[in-house]
Amino acid sequence: MAEHFTPEALKAKLPTGLLSFPVTDFTPSGDLDVDGYRRRLEWLSPYGTATLFAAGGTGEYFSLTPGEFSQVVKAAVEGAAGQVPIVAGAGYGTRTAIEYAQEAERLGAAGILLMPPYLTETSQAGLRAHIAAVCKATSLGVIVYNRANCRLKPETLAAVAEECPNLIGFKDGVGDIEAMTAVYSALGDRLTYLGGLPTAEVYAAAYLAMGVPTYSSAVFNFIPRTAQDFYTAVTTGDMTTVNRLLKDFFFPYLAIRNRQPGYAVSIVKAGAEIIGRGAGPVRSPLSDLTAEEKQSLRALIEKLGPQ
Repeated sequence: MAEHFTPEALKAKLPTGLLSFPVTDFTPSGDLDVDGYRRRLEWLSPYGTATLFAAGGTGEYFSLTPGEFSQVVKAAVEGAAGQVPIVAGAGYGTRTAIEYAQEAERLGAAGILLMPPYLTETSQAGLRAHIAAVCKATSLGVIVYNRANCRLKPETLAAVAEECPNLIGFKDGVGDIEAMTAVYSALGDRLTYLGGLPTAEVYAAAYLAMGVPTYSSAVFNFIPRTAQDFYTAVTTGDMTTVNRLLKDFFFPYLAIRNRQPGYAVSIVKAGAEIIGRGAGPVRSPLSDLTAEEKQSLRALIEKLGPQ
């Protein structure tokens, strides 16, 4: 049985350690592999993350059907077995996001990551109404993902935070230092702040200095020990280790990731395959790494040693 997390309890839990988004397992033909996903959660949970996010961006939320979403969240809650809270993604239009949030709550998730709405441009008033409606539709703590067409101004975020006590977190996937500082200045400890840029390790030290105590690590999916070592180095001020890992792994990793749009997800699945914990291909419209790119990634992983 999943442990119940009140919004305040989840808010307190989030900054206590590294966060991660497990990839979603598919068969070679692209069908959902629920058993494989459950085994993945069982493998990752003991490594000590503060929270795992099911059906997030790295988990290809955007490619899952509603029925598959339910299976993924259920399997994540079961696979974590109470060792780590599960936060589930929710997104698209307001009414659809509400349905996903309520389904995640029914299945035992500890919180909701509210991802950007689908496609259309948005006003600040519209975003405020959207986020507030989702918050009011669930008793779970909600973390809003500041990215793409959900770029929130401090006054918008403050208005929703005042209206909705269960808005507990702000995850930044934009990387605008001035905007992030303005948000923190306006809301202080009313929210907890999470780094959410692709390959967040590159920004982790700078974000920590701004009051963002933790971040979501995609590479935790295939180099969990190194991901934890890097997080420890950032949070303890061990810049020798931070700079060594940035130089030896993360910057060369970025050079591969940046070759194609969408590779932020594809390269993680390639890494999982390389270490013997393959999760199948990505679903279109994403594309998998080439054989040459996988070989370059393999060389980087092997230099890190056993995980």
